[in-house]
Amino acid sequence: MKKRLAVVGAGQFGTNHCRVIHESERAELRAVVDLDRARAAETAARYGGQALALDELAGKVDAAVVAVPTSAHEQVASALVASGIDVLVEKPIAPDLASADRLIAAAERHGRILQVGHLERFNPAVIELERRATLPLFFEIHRMNLFSPRSLDVDVVLDLMIHDVDVVLALTRGEPSEIRAAGICILSEKVDIANVRLQFPNGCVANLTASRVSTERVRKLRLFQPRQYLSLDYGRQDLAIFSVAGERQIGFEQAPVTKGEPLKLQLEAFLEVIQTRDSPKCPGRAARLSLRAALAILDRIREHSELVSRTLVADGNRGPITG
Repeated sequence: MKKRLAVVGAGQFGTNHCRVIHESERAELRAVVDLDRARAAETAARYGGQALALDELAGKVDAAVVAVPTSAHEQVASALVASGIDVLVEKPIAPDLASADRLIAAAERHGRILQVGHLERFNPAVIELERRATLPLFFEIHRMNLFSPRSLDVDVVLDLMIHDVDVVLALTRGEPSEIRAAGICILSEKVDIANVRLQFPNGCVANLTASRVSTERVRKLRLFQPRQYLSLDYGRQDLAIFSVAGERQIGFEQAPVTKGEPLKLQLEAFLEVIQTRDSPKCPGRAARLSLRAALAILDRIREHSELVSRTLVADGNRGPITG
């Protein structure tokens, strides 16, 4: 029997979720919820289901995808789990740790599945990378996007970089012991470009750069571990592996990756845990770790910005350098 699903939030992300639900053989779209009822009705007409209000979903759906702005994640998802509905919440899980904690507690209290949409976890190349990673020692990661007016309610760290933070935490199975970061605002009031250095207790270092004002789209991860260098392209879904053998011989392997749309693979995984009641691949507590690291990065960016501001003030008071 197909699972009955609702999508809350009919923006760009929500519409994509409606599409993959409509295309799934294991689910059907029963409802679309949006503050803009006309948009909800239009999306529902395209992919099936009805345009409903949030408080009309109880008893009509088994699960829901929450694709509203991050600031509303806790309020919407908590109301859903209280109604007996399993939820897949877009990343980040919440805007702050207190909100994340309340949402996690609500899901546990009501016995509902809480999965968080860290989409790259379902990228086939990342899944293969997880299988190949042994002892990560150094990461170099770039994620660049063209400017878009969406998601400007959060900084680039919570919008884009958190994908890579989540992957690094999953591969290292730890949390950073030291964070250095810098970032600037360019086209919005939030940080649009950020560069971060994470160091882990075992000596592993991750350098991450994220930008949403790039002239090109780049999503690449490079991982170095004992006697191996692994190069991953998120977009192309490919993984190249360079290994050092005896007598300094370099071996090359293009890892076998069965390509697929991560959003569809994420949905299928969500439908599976709804059925089995197992823990999802990215549960609320794992998403909280990624959020905590991302918020710490933003704190370091603010500290760096304050330092730069003091430097500029001091330089202005000193006046021009003369020979």
